[in-house]
Amino acid sequence: MAPIIYPAYPPALTPEQSAHLVTEVKDWSIAHGLAVRPPSTTIPPDADPGGALAITAPVSLFPSLFPRSCLEKARQIQKAYNELYAAIARDEEWLGHIVEDIIQVDDFIAQLWVIHLTVKNDGYVQDLSLGIFRSDYMVHVDPADPSSRPSVKQVEFNTIAASFGGLSAKVSEMHRHLLATSAYPPTPLLATSSLPPNSSITSLASGLATAHHAYGASKSKPSLPLCILFVVQSPERNIFDQRPLEYSLNSAPHQIPTFRLPFSDVLDHTSIRPDHPSRPLIYTPPSSPDAPHEVSLVYFRAGYAPHEYVSKESWTARGHLERSAAIKCPSILTHLAGSKKVQQVLATPSSSHLSRFLPDPDVAEAVRETFAPIYPLDDTSPAGREARAIALDPQKSQDYVLKPQREGGGNNIYRSAIPGFLASIPEARWKGYILMKLIEPPALENMLLRNGVVEQGGVIGELGVYGTVLWRNGKKGERGEVLSNEEAGYLLRTKGRESEEGGVAAGFGAVDSCLLIDV
Repeated sequence: MAPIIYPAYPPALTPEQSAHLVTEVKDWSIAHGLAVRPPSTTIPPDADPGGALAITAPVSLFPSLFPRSCLEKARQIQKAYNELYAAIARDEEWLGHIVEDIIQVDDFIAQLWVIHLTVKNDGYVQDLSLGIFRSDYMVHVDPADPSSRPSVKQVEFNTIAASFGGLSAKVSEMHRHLLATSAYPPTPLLATSSLPPNSSITSLASGLATAHHAYGASKSKPSLPLCILFVVQSPERNIFDQRPLEYSLNSAPHQIPTFRLPFSDVLDHTSIRPDHPSRPLIYTPPSSPDAPHEVSLVYFRAGYAPHEYVSKESWTARGHLERSAAIKCPSILTHLAGSKKVQQVLATPSSSHLSRFLPDPDVAEAVRETFAPIYPLDDTSPAGREARAIALDPQKSQDYVLKPQREGGGNNIYRSAIPGFLASIPEARWKGYILMKLIEPPALENMLLRNGVVEQGGVIGELGVYGTVLWRNGKKGERGEVLSNEEAGYLLRTKGRESEEGGVAAGFGAVDSCLLIDV
C-alpha cells in the first residue's frame, strides 16, 4: 500500500464543472501548441492522408501535488549531474571499461563504440561537446518508516533526445491560466505562488545557442552561413514539443537558422569535402538547393534506439555526423555515458566511482543521496550474484525492475515478470541488464485527459530536471573543461498508478506540472 502524505486532492467536480474544465483544456492546448500528431488508433491514416491533424497532448487537468523540498533538491543538484556526465564523457578510458562489458551482449552499444573508435583513428576535429540532459526522479517515502520525510530518487539519466521540454513549459502555463480564469473550483491548495514557473523552452534554446556561438566562424571557403541541424524521426508525432525550441532559436535574441532533417535522409542532404582537413558539415536544404549552410551543431532528436538503424547506411550516417566539425548533442561518448550500466556502476551500494568525477565530497554525497540501489547481473561480482538471487526469486523480485541498455521506454521488466523473462533468454545476455530497487511513491490522485477521454484515479508522478552543459574535451592526458553549465527547467510526467511505463508519446502517461506543497 502506497504511503499517504498528501491531503485530499484534487477537488471534486460537478458534471458542469468537469465539462467546462475539459473544454478549456482542449481549446487552450490547441491554441498554444500543447499538441501531438494523432496515433493511427485514434485517427486512421486514410482519414488524414496529408498528416495535417493535431490533437491535445495527454495532459493532467490539475497540477499534481509535489513536495516543495523535493523539487528544490532536484533542481539544485542538476548542475552537479551535468558536471558528472560531462566528466564521464571526457574519460574515454573509464567509459571504455564499462562499454567493453556491455558490447558482448548488446550489438547496438557495440556498434556505437565501433563508430567512436573509427572516428578516433581518423582523428576527431571537434573538441567541443554539448549535453542537453534530463535527470528523472520519483518521490520516495521509505515504506519501513512512513513518517520519514519524502526524498527524490533517480529513475534514470538521459543524455540523448531528452524530450518534452517544449510541452512541459506549456502545460505549466496552461495550469496557471486555468487558475487565473477560475476554471478550477476554489481550493486552498491551488495558489499561483505554489505553481513554479518553468523556463524549459527558453533555457534549452539558450543552451543550443551557446554551443552555436562557441563553434566560431565558418570553416568553409568561401564561408557559408551557419545553422543548427535538428536530426529527427520521420514521421514525428511529437513535433510540437520540438518546434518551440526551433522557433525560440529563430527569434530574438538568438536569430539562428535551424533546419530539420530526418535521420534517414542524412547522407542525401549533408556532405563533408574529403579534401578539407577541418571537415565542416554542409547541409543543403532540398527546398533551397542553392543556399547551403554550414552546420555548427547537430542536435539529435533521433538515433537513440536500435530500430532506427534499419541498414548499413544508417550507421554510416551516424559516423558521418560524428566525424564532422559540427558540435554534437550528443557525441557518441556522451550517448554511451547515458547507458543504464553507467548508472548502475555509479549507484551500486558501496561504489567508489563517483569521487573520480566529483572530487568535492559534499557535492558527491548530495548526488549519491538521490541514487536508488542498482545492481549488475554478472556472475562474478558479489553484487551481481546477490542481484541474480533476487531476480530469480518470485517473491524477492516483487520490489525490483529489470532494465536494459535502452532509451525510449517500453523495455523494462517489472516485479514478478522478472524471473520468467530471465529464464526465456540466454544466461549470457543477463549482464546486458541492471536490477533496480523500485521507488515507493506516495499515494496521489489526479485527472488525466488522453485522446479526449478523462481518466481519474491513482497516479504516479515522475519529475525530470533539464540541464545544459558545454565542455571542451581536451587533448590526450588532459581533463578538458566545462565552459557553460546551467539548470534548464523541469518536466512532470504523470501516469496511472497501474501503468509501469511513463512515456507520454508512447501513450502511457500525461504531461503535468507541479503544485508545490510542504510536507
